[in-house]
Amino acid sequence: MGMDAPTPIAVILPTTGWNDVCEQIADQLQPDDELLVVCDEFHESVADRAEARDGVRSIVAGEPEDCSGKANAIAAGMEAADAERIVWTDDDFSHPSGWLEKLRIDYDRRGPTSELPVFVGRDPLAAVLEPTHAISGTLAVSLANIPWGGSLVFERDDLDDEQRFLDELRQTVSDDGLLSEHVEFTTIKRPRHVEIGGSTRETLENQARFVKIVRYHDPTGTAAQGMLAAVLTVACLLFPLPMLALTTLSMAAIYAAFGIHRWTFLAAYPVALAAIPLLVYGLARRTFVWGGRRYRWDGKFDVTIEPL
Repeated sequence: MGMDAPTPIAVILPTTGWNDVCEQIADQLQPDDELLVVCDEFHESVADRAEARDGVRSIVAGEPEDCSGKANAIAAGMEAADAERIVWTDDDFSHPSGWLEKLRIDYDRRGPTSELPVFVGRDPLAAVLEPTHAISGTLAVSLANIPWGGSLVFERDDLDDEQRFLDELRQTVSDDGLLSEHVEFTTIKRPRHVEIGGSTRETLENQARFVKIVRYHDPTGTAAQGMLAAVLTVACLLFPLPMLALTTLSMAAIYAAFGIHRWTFLAAYPVALAAIPLLVYGLARRTFVWGGRRYRWDGKFDVTIEPL
C-alpha cells in the first residue's frame, strides 16, 4: 500500500518584495502546496518571479485602512488561499530545508503548532534589551503556548468563525495576538533567530508595539509584568551584588535552554533595573511606527494610521 499524499499547505508570506526567503520556501513546496507572496501593492518583479515558480502566487493586499499592514496582508492571504491547512510566516529569518515539512508533521501530531522567536538586536540598544525579549518573547511564549506569527500552522476548521476572525483582523494591529484568542496552540521548542532593531529609534518603536500587544491581548499579563518588574527593581536596589549574580546566572540558564549563544545575558541586571521605565514608556506612547507606517492603537479594535 502506498503512502498517503501529504496534506496540502498554503504558506502566507507578507513581504515588500521578492527575496531569499521566498526562494527558500518555494524550494520546500510539495506538489499540492502553495506559497502566497503578499504585498501591499503590485510589484511586477514579484509577479514575474512568482509566475516562474510552481505553486507560487503573488497577492496584492492593498493599503490597510483600520489595521496594520501585516494584519491586512494575512487577511488577504487567507482569503486567497485554496488549502485548508494554513502556515503564517515572515521574511526576516532564515527558513532552512525541512522547515515547512516539520510544521506539516507538527500539525499531524499536535494540531495547531507554533515555533519560537529568538530576537537578536541589530543596534546597541536592541542588543542590550535582548534579555527582556528572551523572557517575554521566548520563555513566556514557550511556557504559555502563545502562537508566534513568524512561524505557525493551523487549519481553517480550528477557527470558530473564520469570517469573524478575518473581519477582526482588519481592525487590529497584532495578527498573532488576535489568533491566540481564537485558536489554542502548542508551542514547539524550536527557536528561529530573528533580527530586530537597526537604530535606537526603531528599537524604541518596537518596544512600544510589544508592550501594547500584551496590553490589548493579555491585560492580566501586563499587570503581572508590572508587579514582577517592581519586585525585581526593589530587590536589585536593596541587594545589588546578590541580584547581579542571580539575574545574570538565571539569564544564562534561559539562554542555554533555548540555544541562544549571545553575550547579551550579561545585561540581565541593568535590564531588570530598567524594566519599569521600559513598561511605562511603552504604555505612555500614543503612537508607534512599524513597517513604514505610524499607528495609533487606542483599543484592540481601534486602530488609526497617521502620517509619518
